[in-house]
Amino acid sequence: MSDPRPVSFNLFEMNTVGHISQGLWRLPGNTRDRYTDLEFWQAQARLLEEGLFDTVFLADVVGAYDGYRGSPDTAIREAVQIPNNDPLLVIPAMAAVTEHLGFVATFSTTYEPPFAFARRASTLDHLTRGRFGWNVVTSYLPNAARNFGLDDELSHEQRYDRAHEYMEVLYKLWEGSWEDDAVVRDRDGGVYSDPAKVHAIDHVGHYFRVAGPHLSEPSPQRTPVLFQAGSSPTGRAFAARHAEVVFVGGATAADFASSIADIHRLAEAGGRAPGAVRTLGSAVLISGRTHDEAERLAADYLAASSAEGYLAYAGGGSGIDLAAHPPETSIADLIASTGGVKDAATMSRYAPGATVGDALREVVRFDRGPFYAVGTGDEIADAIEGWVRDTGIDGFNLRQFTTPGTIENFVEFVVPALQKRGLYRTGYEPGTLRERFFGPGNARLPASHPAADFRRSPDTPA
Repeated sequence: MSDPRPVSFNLFEMNTVGHISQGLWRLPGNTRDRYTDLEFWQAQARLLEEGLFDTVFLADVVGAYDGYRGSPDTAIREAVQIPNNDPLLVIPAMAAVTEHLGFVATFSTTYEPPFAFARRASTLDHLTRGRFGWNVVTSYLPNAARNFGLDDELSHEQRYDRAHEYMEVLYKLWEGSWEDDAVVRDRDGGVYSDPAKVHAIDHVGHYFRVAGPHLSEPSPQRTPVLFQAGSSPTGRAFAARHAEVVFVGGATAADFASSIADIHRLAEAGGRAPGAVRTLGSAVLISGRTHDEAERLAADYLAASSAEGYLAYAGGGSGIDLAAHPPETSIADLIASTGGVKDAATMSRYAPGATVGDALREVVRFDRGPFYAVGTGDEIADAIEGWVRDTGIDGFNLRQFTTPGTIENFVEFVVPALQKRGLYRTGYEPGTLRERFFGPGNARLPASHPAADFRRSPDTPA
């Protein structure tokens, strides 16, 4: 690359035993069952900061995966994102032992009201000194809807319609409710905040009625850094309007390049400034001291992966319990003999003559997509350099297989190789999480972001 630039790296985590590497919690030495200990999270945070990661990115779900076999039993038995704990609550513990590491937590706009979340987010931005980001999701599990009193999940369009209004309420609270100089801390006069500069928002919309004012004084970033993953046209339009960091997907590098270009085009068409959006992809990077060592690790992970766990995670679209049949069983014969097939098209993707063993191997494979590399640090750095060059992507969420293991190997083997190429920082830049992504002096959302419309100028009517 003629002009190398640092690439963003974030650890893809979840406050749970089994995130997306199903079955690996059983491996000897894997300490995922310690996810309920503060020390577990603090040790990870220290290691990530030593490795100069941008953030630890915490996924979340508020329901159980109960589509497979018509119940959550498999997910519960296999620890497929259940049990899980609140991602927001481990952030202060990690922030207490770090100075620079960022924290991104997933929170849904669909089920809990915006007023309470606004205060939680401001609190975390205060406690982390501006290192907090929010991954905006609309939730997708039917069980989640039933947990919050609904008969079924809202439609895709309803969820995004609600999300747009949710964002408007939050912008009014975070950006407009308190003026920049509202907090005066006048000890002699006995005035902490000037009431004339703290405002109700009086929002009345289709989904929400919120009087305000916001309960928290302005935090370092006011609005946390906004992350979002929207692959549908509706989701992509939402991301282009609101998100600062967007997760993109695709089966090939060309797919990613097209998605990245489209996100930038949509954002600029909506009035946002060029460069207002950063893009991330999911990366599977298995590194070792030698290529053979890395290949052995990948083989160990594959051998320990649970087909049942992955089927539960995917929702069991076929309705066939592949793991209950001998590996040599023909898929065609299985479909013909099973009356309970929910979706035969799901099974038809296998080649003629495919067996159950073939199908199970396909289910547990993690060597998919363009952002997959196994090898030494230099081999993986070469791959990353090519990915960035070919797609224009800004960074990656690193998939975690074992704790310890994944982070330690990446920091020991890959980071130095990336640093030699100028693709990885050698020290943290001062400032907030937003400044890390967008440069010094950009602690707050830019004027081109729709949230800025709700800021108060000195002549704004009360």
